[in-house]
Amino acid sequence: MDTATFFSLAAICVMGAISPGPSLAVILRVTLSQSSYHGAVAALAHGFGIGLWALFTMQGLAILMIHYPSAFHVMAMLGGLYLAWLGIKALRFAGQGSQEQHDVSSVSYWQSARDGLAIALMNPKAALFFLALFSQYINSNMGAALKMQLWGMVFAIDTVWYLLVALLLAGGPLLRWLKRNRVWVDRMMGCLLIGLGLSVFLR
Repeated sequence: MDTATFFSLAAICVMGAISPGPSLAVILRVTLSQSSYHGAVAALAHGFGIGLWALFTMQGLAILMIHYPSAFHVMAMLGGLYLAWLGIKALRFAGQGSQEQHDVSSVSYWQSARDGLAIALMNPKAALFFLALFSQYINSNMGAALKMQLWGMVFAIDTVWYLLVALLLAGGPLLRWLKRNRVWVDRMMGCLLIGLGLSVFLR
């Protein structure tokens, strides 16, 4: 794969990463309700999950999903339920983010990582995105080294974007405003996540 093709793939992946969606809502929610460091952990886990989708696609998993649409339907339903659950959780605990330093424990970081990874893995549209993208460039003769380079590119782009989302909010005026209005922010995000989850069932 030549350099121009590699960078064109990278540009498309950047556009996919920065497109607003449920992942952005989850990373922002983790950042606001816990801390920017929790958001960074969620961002790393999310990037790993998106990287897995890319790797699985290159190995042919997404192609199998096309041949078995019922599997895609089930995953879409589970993803919708997960989004709705996150929304209900946000509404139920609106404004109840950690207030004291001792409230933030290692368990909280694991929970942040879980949320970031789950929102990435329970998004079968990511598989279709990479299927459409990689099918133009990948063939059966592609070596493992190039596949790992492509995986690294996808992981880096997604992770860096959401790290910026989490860390650039830290200590800034936007974060202070959001924290002052945390209850309403949580409620708005909760409604957004529930709406995104329900949209899966209404299609």
